[in-house]
Amino acid sequence: MDLLDKYKKTWENQPEEGNKFSAVDIYKMAKSKSSSIVKWIFIIGILEFVIFNSMYFFLDMEEAYLEYEKIGLMNFVYYSQVLAYIILFYFLVMFYKNYKSISTIDSTKKLMKKILKTRKTVRNYVLFNLGFMALMMIIVMVAEINFKSEELETKQIFLIILLTLVVTLVLLGVLWLFYQLLYGILLKKLNINYKELAKLDETN
Repeated sequence: MDLLDKYKKTWENQPEEGNKFSAVDIYKMAKSKSSSIVKWIFIIGILEFVIFNSMYFFLDMEEAYLEYEKIGLMNFVYYSQVLAYIILFYFLVMFYKNYKSISTIDSTKKLMKKILKTRKTVRNYVLFNLGFMALMMIIVMVAEINFKSEELETKQIFLIILLTLVVTLVLLGVLWLFYQLLYGILLKKLNINYKELAKLDETN
C-alpha cells in the first residue's frame, strides 16, 4: 500500500466534517503522482529516441542502403524516415506538453481529462511505431518480389510472403512486449490514479 492509498483510507474513515479538507490533500497527492508518472513517460520517450537512433553509429547500414537502392526504394526510405522523425518529435512534444499541463492544472475534472489525453497519446505513439515498422517490412517485401519477379516461381513468392509475415508478426510481438514493459506499468499506475480521482469526484 503506497502513501496515496494510506491517505485515502484515512480520509474514508475519518469524520464527515473533515472530508473536504482531506479530499483536497488527496487531490494534490494524486496530481503530484500523476505529474511524476507523465514526466517519466516523457523521459523514457527521449531515452528511447536517443538509444534507438544511436544504434546507427554501431550498425553497418551501408549494405541495407545498397539493397534499398537496388530495388528502387532509396528515395522512399529516405523520405519515410524524415516523416517518421517529424512524427516522433511531435509525440515527444506532446509528452512534454502533457507533463507541463498536468503540473499546472487545478481541478479534478481537468486532471482526469489530462490523464485520459496522456493515455491516448502513449497509445497512438505505440501504434504508430508498430504500424510504421509493419508497413516498412511489407513495402520492402513487395519491392523485392517485384525486382526479382522474373526469377521467382509462384511457390517461391508465396514462401517469401509467408516468411515476411511471420517475421513481421514476431518482431511486432517483441516490440509490443517492449512497449508494455516501458509504458504499460506507468499507464497502469496512471489509470489507478484516474479511478481514484473519479471516486473522489463522486463523493464531492
